[in-house]
Amino acid sequence: MRALRYVLLLAFFAVPVSSAWAGDDYAEAIQVFKNAGESGKFFKSAYGYAIFPNIGKGGLIVGGAHGSGRVYAGGKHVGNASMTQVSVGAQLGGQVFSQIVFFQDKRAFDEFTNGNFEFSAEASAVAITAAAGATASTGGSSMGASGGQHDAVTEGDWHKGMAIFTVAKGGLMYQAAVGGQKFSYKRL
Repeated sequence: MRALRYVLLLAFFAVPVSSAWAGDDYAEAIQVFKNAGESGKFFKSAYGYAIFPNIGKGGLIVGGAHGSGRVYAGGKHVGNASMTQVSVGAQLGGQVFSQIVFFQDKRAFDEFTNGNFEFSAEASAVAITAAAGATASTGGSSMGASGGQHDAVTEGDWHKGMAIFTVAKGGLMYQAAVGGQKFSYKRL
């Protein structure tokens, strides 16, 4: 438990790195994802989405991340959510990122909003950063590459009715760890 507190403290100190995004964090994060190639197309076809503009993440063997977000259906803000992640493995550093989870249909939306929802360790997100990467898991594989948050390019597809994209906002994190994300939802 002491290690988890230390990790969350690292994540807390990583959050000021995100101060480069002034103003309405939600509107700005949504705009970045709309302008990022493939993730922008999901706004037209998705039933809804959950947006987390600032997730702080830190790790030293045991890692953690936390952030608050909003949930939208049909373009309307219908609830709020929080995301908590715990990971174990080789990791060191702190980082802030934005994340969006798209829901392909009402079934996927209902699954997410019916209380506490978890993505297991094999769920992967397409990273929209100034780097290239690949992820492989038992659920499939994905790849993405881009030039930065203002000219990002992404590739992604639906997996079990959901699609996940992230944008790194600041910090430095080395990670070769396994973890899962847990989401809580509260209707407005």
